[in-house]
Amino acid sequence: MAELAKKYTPKSFPHLKGLKGISDGVLESHFKLYEGYVNRTNKLTETLFGLAKEGQASGANPAYAEMTRRLGFEYNGMVLHEYYFGGMKPGGSGNPGAKLKAAAEGSFTSWDVYLADLKAVAAMPGIGWAVTYQDPSNGWLSTHWITLHEINNIAGFRPIVVMDAWEHAFVPDYKPFERAKYVEAYFSNIDWAAAESRLK
Repeated sequence: MAELAKKYTPKSFPHLKGLKGISDGVLESHFKLYEGYVNRTNKLTETLFGLAKEGQASGANPAYAEMTRRLGFEYNGMVLHEYYFGGMKPGGSGNPGAKLKAAAEGSFTSWDVYLADLKAVAAMPGIGWAVTYQDPSNGWLSTHWITLHEINNIAGFRPIVVMDAWEHAFVPDYKPFERAKYVEAYFSNIDWAAAESRLK
């Protein structure tokens, strides 16, 4: 099978050591899981490219169709983890910058209402992600629950704040039913400056 030149390399996040309420041990396991998404994205991309080169790209080809469906899960698993890890730092960054605060106030009437909305979505039961997106057409922010990795993402919107709400993000630091404690820990480590840098 032909080899595809484009490959992703897992990013490293050494700046995350010492997060409040999220142990280095949980992070190390989480990094390994993230690397798996990168590796599977590469493998699926290469395999699908090879099938296309061999003239086997067809919706009627069950292998091609199922691998294509799987690619969205793996690809978004890689990308969302990079936003998540890149959006934290030990101790967080305190208050939001003026640009992020203005965007939140323009969308939710106040910063406190925005935070309440994000925390409510983050604490919902189930596996998935809590993501604040920006609509590039008008700058509005909205918070969404992303099921799995590829379901409910808003096409063309920019991820601004991304919280992993899968249990692997907080167990064994917290019990599976203690997500609210993890949410508080996550909020204490949010790098609001990184979030603001993602605004358009």
